Amino acid sequence: MSAVPPSHCEILIIGAGPAGCAAASLLARSGRQVVLADQHGLGRDKVCGDGLIPDAHAALARLGLLDAVMARAKTLSHASFTGPRGGRLDVAGQLAVLPRRELDAMLNRHAQAQGAQFISPARFEAPLLDAAGRVVGARLKRAEGSFEIRADWVLLATGANPAALVAAGVCERHTPSGVALRGYVEAPQLVDKIRSLEVVWSKALRPGYGWIFPAPEGRFNIGVGVADSHNDLGGRGRKKDYNLRGLFDAFVGLYEPAALLMREGRLLGELKGAPLRCTLAGARWSRPGMLVIGEAAGSTYSLTGEGIGKALETGLLAAEAVLAGTEGAEARYEQQMTALKPKFDLYQRANRINAHPWLADLLIWRGQRSPRLMRRMEGVLSETVNPGDLVSLGGLTRLLFA
Repeated sequence: MSAVPPSHCEILIIGAGPAGCAAASLLARSGRQVVLADQHGLGRDKVCGDGLIPDAHAALARLGLLDAVMARAKTLSHASFTGPRGGRLDVAGQLAVLPRRELDAMLNRHAQAQGAQFISPARFEAPLLDAAGRVVGARLKRAEGSFEIRADWVLLATGANPAALVAAGVCERHTPSGVALRGYVEAPQLVDKIRSLEVVWSKALRPGYGWIFPAPEGRFNIGVGVADSHNDLGGRGRKKDYNLRGLFDAFVGLYEPAALLMREGRLLGELKGAPLRCTLAGARWSRPGMLVIGEAAGSTYSLTGEGIGKALETGLLAAEAVLAGTEGAEARYEQQMTALKPKFDLYQRANRINAHPWLADLLIWRGQRSPRLMRRMEGVLSETVNPGDLVSLGGLTRLLFA
């Protein structure tokens, strides 16, 4: 154990990823007694694309961590999108890449610096309930056995794996809504050749996409993903529904920069897969005494699979709901999450690009000819424009005839 667990605290946060650490930082900074528990210690490896887009920048700035993260991250000026026919479009944005192993450790240390107590390894087993059925703590497990921590509030930030959601009584969908496979390749000699967030669509990758994200120290995050796949071609979002290694090999075979990386670079460790939970769906957001945050609540976007910024945001929303007063905190949090839901729905609508990659060809073709569309696509990256509007019937009509 990294610390002796108390028998009681004001807020118990289970899961020390971006959502849990963001909530812990804000609550501890506000003077609340916070215990942050995770089954892994500092420096855990998390399967992720590692991309930080403007929503993550805004949340990190609010936490007071943006400058420190950007000092370690690989900053980038644009994202590059490649369609099945080979067309390419560069879209400007405030972008960066930092491996989750380092980002999560920075977020965790920041929460501890604000006063949160970190407990690990500690795996969530079950909530503690009072006579009325309100969550009043949790039973956790370590090597020596189980122990209990009672709390005024429990925030569940356990990620995409459904086991904790089932144990907490908030799971509404056991299968995830997407899957991803990624690896790290060390290739400092290619730093000047691959200088943007690369996203690639192809019929061979349908209903997913491939990516290459330049990371610090001459390394690259390379992978394939199928986001919100239960709505695409009948998939249910489980690893066994898709041959992820086959998709990865197809990506390397069809996209020369990916082939170059794998041919000239050094793969660090193994390719690793992970589930995704998208569209704020698959779990209840709250029950009395408990708020569900981050990817446990489905905070990953369809289409892009981006989830770091929204995980941070849900953690901050939950912390704000608790700080506003214990009475009605669940309702306040539910209201804030409901306000986010339409944006997630629009990303789900835009996810048809992954299932029908010819739409990417159309967007790239028009974007190369339309400064107005380029500005709209830049707005998608900065979340000032809804991506679903680009692939609606009206949006496609405007693309063709405007």
